[in-house]
Amino acid sequence: MNLAAVIKRFLPRHLLWRAMLIIMAPMVLLQVVTTVVFYDRHWETVTRRLAYSVAGDIAVVIQMIRDRPGPEGFAEVRDLAINHLGLRIHMARGEILPNLPPPKPRGMVETWLTQALDDHLLKPYRYDTKTHEKDVEIAVQLPDGALHVLVNRKRLSSVTTYVFLLWMFGTSAVLFAVAMLFMRNQVRPILRLAAAAESFGKGRDVADFKPSGATEVRRAAAAFLGMRARIKRQIQQRTDMLSGVSHDLRTPLTRMKLQLAMLPQGQEAKDLQSDVVEMERMVDGYLAFVRGEGTEAPQDTDIRALLTDIVESARREGAKISLDAAGALSLPARRDALRRALSNLVGNAARHGQKIAITAARCGDSIEITIDDDGPGIAAASREDAFRPFVRLETSRNPATGGVVLGLTIARDILRGHGGDVTLEDSPLGGLRATVRLPL
Repeated sequence: MNLAAVIKRFLPRHLLWRAMLIIMAPMVLLQVVTTVVFYDRHWETVTRRLAYSVAGDIAVVIQMIRDRPGPEGFAEVRDLAINHLGLRIHMARGEILPNLPPPKPRGMVETWLTQALDDHLLKPYRYDTKTHEKDVEIAVQLPDGALHVLVNRKRLSSVTTYVFLLWMFGTSAVLFAVAMLFMRNQVRPILRLAAAAESFGKGRDVADFKPSGATEVRRAAAAFLGMRARIKRQIQQRTDMLSGVSHDLRTPLTRMKLQLAMLPQGQEAKDLQSDVVEMERMVDGYLAFVRGEGTEAPQDTDIRALLTDIVESARREGAKISLDAAGALSLPARRDALRRALSNLVGNAARHGQKIAITAARCGDSIEITIDDDGPGIAAASREDAFRPFVRLETSRNPATGGVVLGLTIARDILRGHGGDVTLEDSPLGGLRATVRLPL
């Protein structure tokens, strides 16, 4: 797997989050670089200077104690330390600090404090950064005892550090919210266009769709509306043309039927009548295939009720058929066209099989219908050819029972007009299974 495939695998799938990634990634990278520079330069420099300042003040206090021996001198130094240096000191006479190695510094403050005390004091010391909430205690070993110094934590760390971090993350949150709001407004017209195209592909009306959003999105929406208008116009023109063709073809057929009815009813007349009926049936099949019920308006359709009607009709014609439909099975569809598609599939199974089993259930965001028969089936290599118009298969699908060989073609044409499809595979009954999928 190459690098591009790995990156693509971890990229967000939705346009909104990809856009947010494009916007936020440089911002996060900039803030990371800024934070690293800040910590390496500003915070480290300020912390080092503060630590050396505190260590220097403690060294001055120790020198003042040496210069002013006795209780009165220590009291004077203590007052000077608290009033001018911000240090609170007291002497533990006779105390000896434990002869242990200094603890390992944790964090930048303790690191620089340790280095500063090493450089300025040159005496044994200990510091405690945990016991006191607001102070750091530093103990220095002197000849007559241990000097304890309490230093306010603010003297060892810069307040600007936290202000910087708060400002950085606060502005990031505000920018993220603004970017999210802006990008959602930009993505929403694209989602509406996608929904309109999907609905139109399923044969549903999208009359309330209007172009909106950025210029490029408006151009795409306008192109979609133009395409929809052209398709509708072509469908209407085809329907009007076929209406005229139907009338022109039926008129001579009707005259022929009337003339045959007035002829003596011999064998030749019966043969001619049979040919006329066959021609009429073929014309109906051709017109049904080309027409495709494209002008029918979609409406909410109960698939279970529709299948029940088709099954009852097939049973009246002698078919042995079972139906298993569970759950809520309804969707917007062109009811008459969908009835024709399913009737063609059921009729195809009834012509070639003795037993038929139909199941219908909701599968994710679609409705799945399977039609099984125990007939001879169709070879896997020829199943796609079965959907081609006017193509007859091997003799197992007898031409005498195949009509004008348009049933499967019409069914797939109608189902694809609803955004679905039909596929063929082996049936558990031993024959052919037709699987219909209709998106909700």
